[in-house]
Amino acid sequence: MGRTNPTFRGVLQSIEERWQAYRRALRHGDKEYFDDLFEYARAHADAAGYLNRESPLLPVLFSMSLGQEKRRQELEARVADLEARVATLEADEPTDGERAGEQSAPTDRS
Repeated sequence: MGRTNPTFRGVLQSIEERWQAYRRALRHGDKEYFDDLFEYARAHADAAGYLNRESPLLPVLFSMSLGQEKRRQELEARVADLEARVATLEADEPTDGERAGEQSAPTDRS
């Protein structure tokens, strides 16, 4: 925007400042999550800037949700990859029966 209309980043900063009392009341470990939510909102501020500003909190909340969804899907893909690796390792591992058969294999007596 310009000199007369604040940028969305400025609006976001104003919203974040209004929520500082809430942040201060959070437990220490939760403050990091609070900060992460606003980081998600900042990451999508360019897109949110295209929306009408009647209710600036809505694009902020949606941007936070979008950031969380992106992170959730990244973690979901990572879990699926790790599960596939574990399944491959388990498939390559000999079973108890195969291990027992190796230990008691008859020797050639000829």
